[in-house]
Amino acid sequence: MTITKYMLVALALCFLTSAYAARFDITNRCSYPVWAAAVPGGGRRLNSGQSWALDVAAGTKGARIWARTGCNFDGSGRGHCQTGDCGGVLECKAYGTPPNTLAEYALNQYNNLDFFDISLVDGFNVPMDFSPTSNGCTRGIKCTADINRQCPTQLKTQGGCNNPCTVFKTDNYCCNSGNCGPTTYSKFFKDRCSDAYSYPKDDATSTFTCKGGTNYRVVFCP
Repeated sequence: MTITKYMLVALALCFLTSAYAARFDITNRCSYPVWAAAVPGGGRRLNSGQSWALDVAAGTKGARIWARTGCNFDGSGRGHCQTGDCGGVLECKAYGTPPNTLAEYALNQYNNLDFFDISLVDGFNVPMDFSPTSNGCTRGIKCTADINRQCPTQLKTQGGCNNPCTVFKTDNYCCNSGNCGPTTYSKFFKDRCSDAYSYPKDDATSTFTCKGGTNYRVVFCP
């Protein structure tokens, strides 16, 4: 078989994609089941102590991993979750419904860096650890406070703690104009999880980077 230049280009592209793809090891250490969700990736039930290895393609952006709680699905994968529901399906294709603690990431972006964060902009439902596990990158993020128990009365909801944008839907909380700043409610989240996004413009202290090709872990209830 003759190898053409087109085949060589295809092989090179395939190598680059595999070289920079990332693996996310998702583990449930909560004392109760969670239904892990990922876009891209889908979803599955994780009993306490169970894990799910998820391989994600290079260049993926706008991605999320989160835990759903209080779920009930039938044999066809249809049902509903108390928190983090993604359209009533086990295999998520869309983002979850607040409140849900989010692990967000974009792979191989500017200068071939991965960007990752924990976000409470959609509220909080379970504690989370989101950390690199390879490539010499060691700076991880945790949000382990008991936010559900401490949640302000106005933000309390079944199974979690809402972000104020979800409740009040005003510009100073939702930042629709792009000019919002910290609020009393965002400071509540920031005081308890200093590395996590507490409102939409909380970039300076909440976005972290690793070299492309790094693998990660996401742990619920670390």
